[in-house]
Amino acid sequence: MTAHKRIRPFNTKQTYPEQKLDNDLCQAVVARGTMVFLRGQVSQDLDSRESLHVGDVTQQTRKTMENIKLLMEESGGNLDHICRIVVYLTDIRYRQEVYQEMGRWLKGVFPCSTGLVISALARPEWVVEIEATAVIPD
Repeated sequence: MTAHKRIRPFNTKQTYPEQKLDNDLCQAVVARGTMVFLRGQVSQDLDSRESLHVGDVTQQTRKTMENIKLLMEESGGNLDHICRIVVYLTDIRYRQEVYQEMGRWLKGVFPCSTGLVISALARPEWVVEIEATAVIPD
């Protein structure tokens, strides 16, 4: 059972059968509690600010999701409390790898998701950035 009411949950296997994706998403989330807004996360060590996994989109996504998990825990919540994510990619060809890795972390969560392809992120070595909005239930 998820922490919030998820409206029209779906899995990307059915929505995008031509792609090898397995993401639990939904169209809307009804949430009550304390809101948490996470800054867009990248493959960066949160303490040293060092960029990690340059040239490896899967490892960059994994580190990004590790950061999101850590920040949710430091905020008093967990990944299940995420209601919305926004994924920024510098190349559409990274979509499958990014969404496969991200999907492993958000299995059963069903957040609303928006994906954008943009020309660049704040540093040239970053190829994926993910921001999240969560609500920790009262």
